[in-house]
Amino acid sequence: MPDPITKQPLLKPGSVLGVCGPSARFDHDAFRQGIQVLEDMGFRVKVPNDIFNKKRYLAGEDRGRAMVINNFFSDPDIDGIVCARGGFGAMRILDHINWDVIRRHPKPFVGFSDITAILLSMMSKTRTPVIHGPTVVSLATAARETLDSFYNTLTGVIHPIVGITSRVICPGQSTGRLTGGNISTISHLLGTRFQPDFNGSVLFLEDIGEPAYKIDRMLFQMKMAGLFNKLRGVILGSFENCKNPEYLDEIFQEAFEDNGIPVLWGLAAGHGPVNLSLSMGTAIEMDTQTLRIRWI
Repeated sequence: MPDPITKQPLLKPGSVLGVCGPSARFDHDAFRQGIQVLEDMGFRVKVPNDIFNKKRYLAGEDRGRAMVINNFFSDPDIDGIVCARGGFGAMRILDHINWDVIRRHPKPFVGFSDITAILLSMMSKTRTPVIHGPTVVSLATAARETLDSFYNTLTGVIHPIVGITSRVICPGQSTGRLTGGNISTISHLLGTRFQPDFNGSVLFLEDIGEPAYKIDRMLFQMKMAGLFNKLRGVILGSFENCKNPEYLDEIFQEAFEDNGIPVLWGLAAGHGPVNLSLSMGTAIEMDTQTLRIRWI
């Protein structure tokens, strides 16, 4: 991923967060609870009626879901944007997003899971950083550690240092720009014009509900497509409800050992009980000896 990346604007109490629905329909009770969490943090929230639209399992028509994002980036009264939920549907709207508007008006954009498709495309198309973090619905029942990380990442209250609490798959130390997200979503971008470029990056990966053999298949599809050729490191997050988790250590080692790069597993981010917010597109240092990553 070539330089440069535009610096991420920071928010403050009173900043206005627009809520978009790029993917699936969402539970309204959990959504209202999540909105209350954002307001309790001191943010003002704008919720357009369009995100309550429905089409099958989607939160409305593709063009309509994209238009909400376009409008928020062009609106000077909106300071940042948070996705309502993931699920499925984000990749369907990539052709309808106005990347020029986003490039001219960079703002924090937050989401995870299916939203990975937009996060990666936004970094690639606009050279702006994004935040891999909770959605409005997931904020409703989020752990305190998740909430604090979300607020701190948006406002820059602290310089994030994240401890890795689990294990080393491949040892080493490296620096690079953090990128990545949900494995399943990344694999579905292969062969499209939105296929990500991970060259020179530290790759973060997470997933939920995928058995070990499917994770194996997706990783080696990416490897054979050349996505891992110039990686500088890998950080693994949560892998919730994945059948045969005892196989995953060996699968990850086999996928990345030829690269000679460090691989750490244990970052509390993704679909697990804690979902730390990650500033994607910014440089980090990872070290398997100290079991930590830090933004630099």
